[in-house]
Amino acid sequence: MSNFHRFAVMLATVAAPLSAQPRELSVADSSPFRQLPLPSPNEYRGGDGRPGPRYWQQRADYRIVASLDTATHMLRGRETIHYVNNAPRALPYLWLQVEQNICAPTSIMSTLDQPPLVFGEVSFDFSCGGFTGQPSLDTATIAGAPMKRTRYGTTLRIDLPRPLAPGASVDLDFAWHFTVPEQGVGRMGRDGPLYEIAQWYPRMAVYDDVRGWNQEPYIGAGEFYLEYGDFDVTLTLPASYLVAATGELRNPEAVLTAAQRARLAAARRSDTAVAIVTRAEAGDPRRTRPGNHPYTWHFTATNVRDFAWAGAPNWIWDASGYDGILIQTLYRPTADKWPEAQKMARTTIKHFSEQWYRYPWPHATTVEGPVQGMEYPMLTFVPNLSNRQEQFWDLAHEFGHEWFPMIVGSNERLYPWMDEGFNSFIDLRNAALYFAGTAYGDTIEVNPLHLAATHTTAGQEQPLITNPTEVRDLMWTGYQKPALMLHLLRTEVLGPERFDAAFRDYIATWAFKHPTPADFFRVMRDASGMDLDWFWRDWVYTTARLDQAVDSVTAGGADRRARVWLSSRGTMIMPAELRLTFDDGTTETVRLPVQMWNLGPRFTYRAPAGRTVRRAEVDPRKVYPDMDRANDAWERR
Repeated sequence: MSNFHRFAVMLATVAAPLSAQPRELSVADSSPFRQLPLPSPNEYRGGDGRPGPRYWQQRADYRIVASLDTATHMLRGRETIHYVNNAPRALPYLWLQVEQNICAPTSIMSTLDQPPLVFGEVSFDFSCGGFTGQPSLDTATIAGAPMKRTRYGTTLRIDLPRPLAPGASVDLDFAWHFTVPEQGVGRMGRDGPLYEIAQWYPRMAVYDDVRGWNQEPYIGAGEFYLEYGDFDVTLTLPASYLVAATGELRNPEAVLTAAQRARLAAARRSDTAVAIVTRAEAGDPRRTRPGNHPYTWHFTATNVRDFAWAGAPNWIWDASGYDGILIQTLYRPTADKWPEAQKMARTTIKHFSEQWYRYPWPHATTVEGPVQGMEYPMLTFVPNLSNRQEQFWDLAHEFGHEWFPMIVGSNERLYPWMDEGFNSFIDLRNAALYFAGTAYGDTIEVNPLHLAATHTTAGQEQPLITNPTEVRDLMWTGYQKPALMLHLLRTEVLGPERFDAAFRDYIATWAFKHPTPADFFRVMRDASGMDLDWFWRDWVYTTARLDQAVDSVTAGGADRRARVWLSSRGTMIMPAELRLTFDDGTTETVRLPVQMWNLGPRFTYRAPAGRTVRRAEVDPRKVYPDMDRANDAWERR
């Protein structure tokens, strides 16, 4: 065949119609390092995980006047919500949260009768404890005219007279009253004369650039997603009552004695506890109150997403100062673990401020009472527990929520792992430092790892991204697994210095804003310099399991270097740590980056030349949740 003929045949083959060619099958990318399908960056949220040049969020300011009748447990209030539409589109209607309706006889919770969530000693009963009732919305007006409103369980839709234009604002006026239940869905209530009041006023739902209105009903396991704004609140209570609340007290001369004001001034300058109300004074209104008539307490708060308060006539009140912040603990004389609470509180606020982001508000206050642990801006509710370790953990955990979600305002009604999980992660180090040198302090940081074996049952475990109201094991999915995830990201993947800088960047970037999971992933990648899509896929979006193994060791060839044959037998990939023991008894530990799995689930490590390997072991420190330890080591017989 001539060269010309060969060339013509070749051209004919190349030019043959596609139908005559073998059809290639489309194969999906199955690499564990493939990109996550995150939302496309836009002018509101950038590809680096930071707010874009046109990022916006709504604003809601509140003015509330309320009074509590302790004889009937009746709380009455009036409020004005000043709502500013910063969105680039007009809003024909608004959505609010009216969460005391959770106790209504026709509510979702009353119908479902869900079991309590139990976390060690702490149990959250998301029922109303047999109480049935709902708030009465006495009036609801806009500019003096009745609102057109429709209630759906714990949400309220307001149809506006005319759409609220971009940049415009509207004032919503409400008057309401309800009976304070003894047990208010695990997050508010009363115990004798002590009241802890939360979710007690109509609140704006969040309208954001990601989902529009976020009006998921309040069921219990999913907590809150709220707009930031300023509060001006006055509360009238009986003469004998002291009040602690979100916000700064604006009229101390009217409601506190001269001695109490002097002690508070001294406490702000003190590193140790100063008794504002002593044990001998607690419960004696002649010594704790300036007079014998009802008092109105006036509080203001700037740039917060909620407002809660508590009142009692028999508190012991301790306080100290840290960096201009007043640290306060208020507790009943029967709370035997609370004399140390002041030290616990100050240590916690100091650690989180210095390690992650400075506490931004004028006071951090915790109140002992029936609520089993709940957080609000500047104020937390914590019970008296059985031992120092449990007491510290609960108290510090609730204060940790001042960072997540009070500062970093993620949507905890959808993503508790970004709230409870991040908080549990920072709590671990805080507890380890407080109890350093004890068995508890020296082991607390690995507690989530120890829990993994009993909470990762195939077919039962659910991904972190699961909606909290659908999670069967919220303690693991919302709290402990994300804490383990971040602990391993810090210690085994990025290293403490690299992780800490990136995590601080995330907190500072999204302080007082509304981050999504994609924003967090992108900031951590951008700030750390490592693509972590492989990590988030396994830990957040799946229930992948880790199983690293040493398959065999073979002698070296011409290069005199033994081969250690490793494999990733599970569905999760992570970096590996390999410890080699040689014939002379010496050891060598090698940290292998996650890129060892770039070409598949098998990797061959070449040992140093001239050394005979007697034993090879992966994860020798037992820091990973490896599901089969039997294949972690090889030893020459």
